[in-house]
Amino acid sequence: MALIGLVRVSTDKQNTQRQRDVLDPICLKVFEEKVSGKLATDDRPALLNALSHIRDGDLLTVQEVDRLGRNLLEGLIVLNDLFQRGVGVKVLEGIAAGEHTERSLILDLALALAEDRRRDITRKTKNGLEAARKRGRVGGRRPVVDDDKRAAILARRQRGESIRTIAAGVKVSIGVVHKTITDARLDTQRAIAADEDTVR
Repeated sequence: MALIGLVRVSTDKQNTQRQRDVLDPICLKVFEEKVSGKLATDDRPALLNALSHIRDGDLLTVQEVDRLGRNLLEGLIVLNDLFQRGVGVKVLEGIAAGEHTERSLILDLALALAEDRRRDITRKTKNGLEAARKRGRVGGRRPVVDDDKRAAILARRQRGESIRTIAAGVKVSIGVVHKTITDARLDTQRAIAADEDTVR
């Protein structure tokens, strides 16, 4: 019997190392995907590749059962599909830890708890951002463009450089350059409007 590992995160920006640290030492091969767990099995190439390596008696192995799907419904759809294909699942951590060849109450419960935990994190994050906003602080990611980069972008644009050239030179995305130029234009228009109101 061999263990075939599956690592999943939803986006490219998420780190897979924690799952890798658990799966790499014990699995014959580990497949990694950075896709939403809401996709059906046939729309997940890494999962399909993992299944193609599984032989009779092998187990698809995940750190926690919610790596198969991001919520109860989606996780159950994938599990049911796997079981219908004759593929067993080994879960390493959480209340569903163990080997599974058919749907069970403990798998349902593990997926439901994972969904509830995710919903709770989302709610707390939203509440925290709202509280910070009321105190005059804006949460979220740090801006990509600091004052120096902003000045460089605007100076290069004034010299007639294209957005693509500026992006390469300042080492930011084309979208960031476009937004910086647009924001600067809007700031200028607001300043002119404010001056006109003052003159009147």
